[in-house]
Amino acid sequence: MKVIVIGGGASGLMAAYAAARNGNEVLLLEKNEKLGKKIYITGKGRCNLTNDCPPDEFLQNVVRGAKFLTGTIYRFPPAETMRFFEEHGLTLKVERGNRVFPASDHASDVTRTLERACREEGVTIRLNAEVRELIFVNGRVCGVLADEELRADAVIVATGGLTYPSTGSTGDGYRFARGAGHTVSRLTPSLTGIEVREDCGNLQGLSLKNVVLAARRGGKVIFSELGELLFTHYGVSGPLVLSLSAVTSRMEMRDVTLTIDFKPALDGEKLDMRLQRDLSERKNEQMKNVMRGLLPARMCETVLNRTGIPLEKQANAVTREERGRLAAVLKEFPLTPVSLRGFSEAVITSGGVELSELDPKTMESKKERGLYFCGEVIDADAFTGGFNLQIAFSTGFCAGNSIK
Repeated sequence: MKVIVIGGGASGLMAAYAAARNGNEVLLLEKNEKLGKKIYITGKGRCNLTNDCPPDEFLQNVVRGAKFLTGTIYRFPPAETMRFFEEHGLTLKVERGNRVFPASDHASDVTRTLERACREEGVTIRLNAEVRELIFVNGRVCGVLADEELRADAVIVATGGLTYPSTGSTGDGYRFARGAGHTVSRLTPSLTGIEVREDCGNLQGLSLKNVVLAARRGGKVIFSELGELLFTHYGVSGPLVLSLSAVTSRMEMRDVTLTIDFKPALDGEKLDMRLQRDLSERKNEQMKNVMRGLLPARMCETVLNRTGIPLEKQANAVTREERGRLAAVLKEFPLTPVSLRGFSEAVITSGGVELSELDPKTMESKKERGLYFCGEVIDADAFTGGFNLQIAFSTGFCAGNSIK
């Protein structure tokens, strides 16, 4: 069969490889001047290509689409991705959190390995080849229109999402999907920073480790995790915030409240005892200096301002009521989220081709025969840690491998 794959990123390259391995005649069309432009910038240029965990644990890190992806992840789990790269000459290493990277720390080696595997299976690759539309006849895809009309028995759309548009992710796949009668769910940035109403300019660049970030909606806790948080000129970012953004990406941020627990290891009673001890031992010092035993220096002024305790107030003058306010702010420092940062900064796009309109075993469209979707273009996303690239590899492999 003749197969056209649109998009030379992670899912497209894997789909092309899998389809060609089945003996199909595969043509991969990439509109950029080189393959895998988004792969080059993942993992800060190192490419966290998967997470070395079993399928059941992997699925726990999928934010949307876990049920749809279950069969796919079990058929092509992280172990298979690792085996694929190692068998094609790329040495891997596993780091903290089971994150898998190329041993070279060069994302370009991931792209080169995928390209080499494709070429070894006979895939024809055309660069600077932008597809304008799909061609259908009698409920079946029969080709694409690029600079010329190209005929095929099957077309795999692997065009990515809307994030990092400079890499070519400009939403082409969503347009193709709608043209084929598919529903495309709301598209929002995910794994990105969060803008807050409070002025955090004086805290820019401050990183807090071992804090708990919690989010509530309608009084219900929707997120609470221990980890690292980074203050920026617009609000907050860092690993905790990226994970939170995945959970809240389709919510109205005005309905969400955020709090930071600076001392998660201490309950209210133990924290009060700690405060009493610090205030007693440093009774003749100003509060702005006493607080440095509890928080980074730049955080002290901000926290004290939230409590109404003057920075210059001596420790021995702090009242019981003021100490209670201070303990409360240390356990639940409030932030008011305004919005997520945009697609140009987000790691992935949340939303995409409606999963109920795809066959979960093959990624084939239920609307048009011979049409397949894989990777970021479908409505499935996960937390950071290599999970989203694994979704790309798994769905790409299943799409290509199902064409025989």
